Amino acid sequence: MTELTLSPLTLDGSTGEGGGQILRTGLAISMVTGRPLHITHIRAGRPKPGLMRQHLACVQAAVAVCGGQSDGAELGSQTLQFTPGAVREGDYRFQIATAGSCLLVLQTVLPALMLADGESRVQLSGGTHNPMAPPFDFLERAFAPLVRRLGVGLELQLQRRGFFPAGGGELVARITPSAQPLAPVDILERGPLMNGWAEALVPGLARNIAHRELEAFGQRMGWTFDSGQLRQPPTRQNEGPGNALIATLEYAHITEVFCQLGERSLSAEQVAKRLVDEVRDYQRSSGALGPHLADQWMLPLALAVCRSGQAARYTCTEVTQHTATNAQTIALGLPVRVQIAPVEGAMLVEISPLP
Repeated sequence: MTELTLSPLTLDGSTGEGGGQILRTGLAISMVTGRPLHITHIRAGRPKPGLMRQHLACVQAAVAVCGGQSDGAELGSQTLQFTPGAVREGDYRFQIATAGSCLLVLQTVLPALMLADGESRVQLSGGTHNPMAPPFDFLERAFAPLVRRLGVGLELQLQRRGFFPAGGGELVARITPSAQPLAPVDILERGPLMNGWAEALVPGLARNIAHRELEAFGQRMGWTFDSGQLRQPPTRQNEGPGNALIATLEYAHITEVFCQLGERSLSAEQVAKRLVDEVRDYQRSSGALGPHLADQWMLPLALAVCRSGQAARYTCTEVTQHTATNAQTIALGLPVRVQIAPVEGAMLVEISPLP
């Protein structure tokens, strides 16, 4: 990676879906490769472009993890210059001032800490169940097991849930780099369905909301309370107010998690219908990974491809514009080729090292 290390990584934040993912992926790649990052038109595709508080938290976390320097890291800025230093394992604590997503900050620093010289502990506070971001349950059940298959230790502990707009969530991530070079894996099939359940979280709200959501979901899916497929886990009132309806599908080779957040304008039955539609879209395809996991998995797998020199593939239900933008950013930053092609009933993503 010598030539890549010397050349700056220049990104246009208005590319593709024009959101914060370009910034997060760019920061992660910059830390891993040592390439300075220059990004313009940050979040140009959003109603309020530029850096918001949660994006500033991502930049500040990146600076802390590698002793880097940043220029332009201020609210509303649409241009950022980031110069990384050496990645350092350690005990970190990052706090998002609003209910911004903890998980997106973790997503930014995880690739670098996966490749550090020792174990790290990262404590995060902010939102754990946010619109436009993966919920904690998704990272714990769907994403972390895939990262562990690369040889990396990733343990996530939820200490307190935090919903938008109050926030207040707390989680701890323990990251243990692999003693061996990262080993890429192919994930082409789900395998047979082993287990499936739905759960409703309603801290700070009337408990009958959870029952109505689960009942409506169960009626459409053929799932029942008696079978244990419909669950209402305990929550603390001070974790809310908030509402998340979550479905988990455990297959032999992959676990997928889908989530719909309740809103004031939506009835419990509408929230349930949205989740049913999401689950059925996944079930209709033969792709192993759902649309969000296909996006989240791309960068860790690309790093394993770089480190090993071996290509890897996975199938997914669809490639969203968000995922396509992420693929483009990864290909600009790492010496890999990302190819996406339709196959029967799914999409195939293949990541291969450049010759």
